[in-house]
Amino acid sequence: MKKRLGIIGGGQLGMMITEAARNLSDEISEITVLDPTENCPAAQVGAKQIVGDFKDKNAIVKLAEQSDIITYEIESGNTDVLSKIKTEIEPSPSTLGIIQDKLSQKKFLSENELPVSQFYEITSLDDLREKIRELGLPVLLKVRRDAYDGRGNFKITSENEIEKAYQHFDGKSLMIEKFVDFKMEVSVIAARNTKGKIATYPLVENIHEDNILKMTIAPARVSENVINNAGEIAKKTMEVLKGAGVFGIEMFVDQNDKILINEIAPRVHNSGHHTLQSCNTSQFEQHIRAILGLELGNTDLIHQTIMCNILGPHGFEGKYNPVKLERDGVYLKMYGKDISKPQRKLGHFNIVDLNNSGSIDRLLKIADEIKNSISITPLD
Repeated sequence: MKKRLGIIGGGQLGMMITEAARNLSDEISEITVLDPTENCPAAQVGAKQIVGDFKDKNAIVKLAEQSDIITYEIESGNTDVLSKIKTEIEPSPSTLGIIQDKLSQKKFLSENELPVSQFYEITSLDDLREKIRELGLPVLLKVRRDAYDGRGNFKITSENEIEKAYQHFDGKSLMIEKFVDFKMEVSVIAARNTKGKIATYPLVENIHEDNILKMTIAPARVSENVINNAGEIAKKTMEVLKGAGVFGIEMFVDQNDKILINEIAPRVHNSGHHTLQSCNTSQFEQHIRAILGLELGNTDLIHQTIMCNILGPHGFEGKYNPVKLERDGVYLKMYGKDISKPQRKLGHFNIVDLNNSGSIDRLLKIADEIKNSISITPLD
C-alpha cells in the first residue's frame, strides 16, 4: 500500500528527498512538507506545502494528519509534539532529541564509547574560565541548540577572547570542546532501514571555509587504515542510535590519524550530494528506502566525484541572474531560492570522473575553473 510522506523542512534537502520520493511512485502516493517559506524548494518540485514554523504544534499536527510517515530535513522539529503524535516518524523523536542538543549528543556518544573530543557544559563566565584552564587553548565554545554550518561556534584562541566569546552567545545554553588539531575533516553517510539493516557509503573528504562546506571529495584521500576505522565507527554509531533513515556522521582525522566524531546529523547531508551521480543509489533515495523498510540500495562508489557548493557572495542580498553551467561530466543543481544572501547555499555542482581516469587532481583543476567562472550577480 502506498504511503503519504511528510517532511519537516522544504529546503534543498527536502527538495531532493521529494524528487527521490516521486521516483518511487510505487511506494509514495504524495508528499507534503512543512516549511515557513512560501513556495519553498520542495514545493517547486511537486510537494504540497504547509506554511508554518518547524516547531509550530498546530502545523506539525496538520502535517501528521496528511501523512502516513514523517521524516525531516532539518533538526529543528518540536520533539515534544513529535513524540506524542501517532503517525510513524523516522528517525525517532528520541534520537532527534539527543542530536538537537550538542551536549546531549556528545554525552550519548561518550557513554557509548564512541570517540569524541573532551567537552563540558558551561554555566557561567567563571565556569568558562575554569574549564579553559583545564583544557588549555584553543577551545571551541558552542551553542547547544539551533545552530548549524558553524554559526553557533566561537573559537577561543587567547584569554582576551573569553569574555567576548561568552557575551557573543549571551543567554544561550553553551558547551565547550577541546579544539582538535585535525589534518582533515571527513564524513560517512550511513543508512539503517526499519528492519535494522545498515549500509554505509565510502568515506569522503570535506573542505570548509568560514565553517561552511565548500567542497566534498569522494573518496577521501586517506589510508586504508583510516577508511576502515571510520567505517567501524560509523557502523557502531548507527547501531546505538534509534530509528531508520540516513545519517551524516562528521569526523575529524587528527595528526596521528586518530578519528574523532565531530557531530551527527539525523538526516541526509550536504557531504552526500555527490551520490546523486557517483553511486547507483543516491542518499535521498536511500533515505526513502530506509524509512519505508525497503531493501537498501547499493552504496558502492562508481565514479570519483567532487561536489562544490554554490554560495551567495558577501556584500550582496537580492534576486540574482540564473546560473548556467554546461560541461561534460559536470552536473548543476540549483535550489530554486529567489534571493541570494551572503553564504547562503544556492546550489551545487558535481564533477564526475565518468571515464574513471582515477585522477582527483584533474577533477580539482576543473572545480577551480568552474568556481572562477560562476558569478552570482544582481538580476538584470
